[in-house]
Amino acid sequence: MELAVDILIGMMLAATPLLLAATGELVVERAGVLNLGVEGMMIVGAIAAFAVTAESGSHMLGLTVAALAGIGMALIFGVMTQLLLANQVATGLALTIFGLGLSALLGQGYTGYSVPPLPKLDIPHLSTMPIIGPLLFAHEAMFYLSIVLTALVAWFLTKTRPGLILRAVGENHDAAHAIGHPVIRIRLAAIAFGGAMAGLGGAYLSVGLAPLWSDGMTAGRGWIALAIVVFASWRPGRAMLGAYLFGGVTVAQLHIQGLGVAIPSQYLSMLPYVATIVVLVLISGSSGRKTLSAPGSLGRTFHAST
Repeated sequence: MELAVDILIGMMLAATPLLLAATGELVVERAGVLNLGVEGMMIVGAIAAFAVTAESGSHMLGLTVAALAGIGMALIFGVMTQLLLANQVATGLALTIFGLGLSALLGQGYTGYSVPPLPKLDIPHLSTMPIIGPLLFAHEAMFYLSIVLTALVAWFLTKTRPGLILRAVGENHDAAHAIGHPVIRIRLAAIAFGGAMAGLGGAYLSVGLAPLWSDGMTAGRGWIALAIVVFASWRPGRAMLGAYLFGGVTVAQLHIQGLGVAIPSQYLSMLPYVATIVVLVLISGSSGRKTLSAPGSLGRTFHAST
C-alpha cells in the first residue's frame, strides 16, 4: 500500500509542471497560434526562479520572476509571428534553442547549488489522515494552483464571452476580424498567458520538484506538454488527465527499474517522446489537423488586409 501511495504521489508531482505548461499552450492554440517554444520558455522560467530564489531567499519572488520571464520569451515569439508575420513553426523552434542556450549561460554560476524546496501546505487534521492525507492534502501550493488554473481556463473558454471570442479567433480569424474582433491583440494576450504558465511550470521543476539547478533540467517536458494538448483535443479537463498519464509513465519507469523487472528502462522512458513525435507529425499538415479536430486557424498567419 505504501508503495502504491508513493507512486501516486510521485505521479501527481511529476504531472504538475506538465499540466501548467500544457494548459497555457492549450489557450495559445485555441487562439489559433502554434507555439513550439514551450521547452524554451520552461527552461528560462526554471533558471529565473532558481536564481532569484537563491539570491533573495523568497520563493514567491522567484515564481513571479519566472512567470515574467516566460511572458518575455513568449512576447518575442508573439512579435515575430503576429506583427512581423514570421513562420510560427520555425520561430517556435528558434525560441526553444534560444531558451536552452540562454538558460545554460545564466545558470553557469548555479550548477550544483540547491535552494530550500517549496514549503508544503499543512492542512490541520486533513494532511495527517492515512492514505488520503498525503495524497490530497500535503503538497506544495503550486500543485493546487495547477488544478485551480486548469479549472479556471475551462470555465473561461466555455462560459465567458472573452473565452468564446478567443475560440472564434482560433477557428476562423478572418471571420472574427470581419465582425470587429482585434485578432492580433487577442492572440498576443493568449501567447503571454501561455508564456507565464510555461515559466511557472519550469519554476516548479527547479524550486519544487528538484530544488537545484541542472543544465537542461526540463528534459523535453515542453515537447510532452505540446503532445498533451493534442491528446486532450484542446480541452482542459482532458489535458489534466493527459498530464497525469504522462507523469505516471515517468514515475512508473523509475519504480519498475527499481523492482528489477527485466524491461529496459529506456523503452519506457522514450514512450512520451515517441508519442510527441507522432503528434507533431500529425499536426504539421492540414489534413492531420482536420482529423484531430484542431482549431481551424491553428498555425495560420493572419494579416488584416486579407
